[in-house]
Amino acid sequence: MDKKKLAKQLSVIVLVIALFAGLDTGIYQLFIKRVISHHSPGMQKMSVEVGNYVPFTGSENVCSAEGAAKLEGDIPVIDGAAALLPIYAGFVQSIYPESSVIYNGQDYDEKSAMHYTNTRGAYKDIVDGKADIIICAQPSDEQLQYARDNGVELELVPIGSDAFVFIVNESNPVNDITIEQIKGIYSGRIRNWKELGGKNIPIAAMRRNKNSGSQTSLEKIMGDTPIKPDYTALFGSPIGFSFRYYVTGMLGEGGVKILTINGIAPTAETIADGTYPVAGNIYAIYRKGETNENVQKAIDFMLSPEGQEIVKRSGYIPLS
Repeated sequence: MDKKKLAKQLSVIVLVIALFAGLDTGIYQLFIKRVISHHSPGMQKMSVEVGNYVPFTGSENVCSAEGAAKLEGDIPVIDGAAALLPIYAGFVQSIYPESSVIYNGQDYDEKSAMHYTNTRGAYKDIVDGKADIIICAQPSDEQLQYARDNGVELELVPIGSDAFVFIVNESNPVNDITIEQIKGIYSGRIRNWKELGGKNIPIAAMRRNKNSGSQTSLEKIMGDTPIKPDYTALFGSPIGFSFRYYVTGMLGEGGVKILTINGIAPTAETIADGTYPVAGNIYAIYRKGETNENVQKAIDFMLSPEGQEIVKRSGYIPLS
């Protein structure tokens, strides 16, 4: 083989290795491995250790109200988002009969009153009548349209709040970002970290599956600005997004940091007083015209001082 040709091929191989070596492994694990490649509902569940949040197992991750009155009769099926699993697990442990929860070690039984199918599955199930209450962030336009197409009107009751956050590798020198810069990144207008005061490295703009709670939150930020595909995701230094407690309390992933937005960090205080720019409500959602009185009893409990204490102890922000 020609020596010049061999040297050129070796140079290309070295360049490819260098590019992959430069990939931030913390974000890779959190977004590429956990999210982008995992499209099926079953694989998406693996992003959370579901077994750590099963009611009535003595798990320290499930906070409940001792001595709360248990529901009787027609027990409503409850479901929700991955990021909010600690909250509704706490509600279930507080007011549901223990016998109503059936967990087989990997997933909830079809006959269980508690399910876990994530945001996309939960919004579909509440419309289809497979769930009676879901705990989620705001629905996407597509999810609202699915409800209208099926003649269902959804009631959304705020029960708490959390921050929508953007994360980068902890070695990234950028610590703060503005809303306009976020729009620039996800529209493709800003492509390199040096434009934000960082290193001369392409930005890999991670995204989530359509109709997931966090992808819907990104779409709300973007407004009329289109989100463009990022074809360089494997070769740049990533930015990703999720909800605050999902990152800090549930995944426990090292190697990442949460960016401040417009100079404001997502703390309990800034979320509660509205100064953090992208805090959002957590909702208990049910079908309008619901006749099962236990649905309203469950929501009344969520809004009670005991229920709000569960929201707080689970790592989220209770209603003011």
